Amino acid sequence: MGKFKLTFHAERCKGCGLCVAVCPKKLIAMGKHVNSKGYSPAGVENEDACIGCASCAVMCPDGAIEIYQAEGGNAQ
Repeated sequence: MGKFKLTFHAERCKGCGLCVAVCPKKLIAMGKHVNSKGYSPAGVENEDACIGCASCAVMCPDGAIEIYQAEGGNAQ
């Protein structure tokens, strides 16, 4: 298990892809399923490789991403 836990709120995501563009480790990709609003939400592909920079959460205009320390630390 990695040092960080990412939570993607699929129903908030509108599939803009900003989080994909800013992830320095290229760990985020757009999903193949569609949420109830008709968008394909993003998700993390390799959470163990996350460095916890929180760029994805900061960039998300919909507040759809939260990042925590794996041991239950604070959200960013």
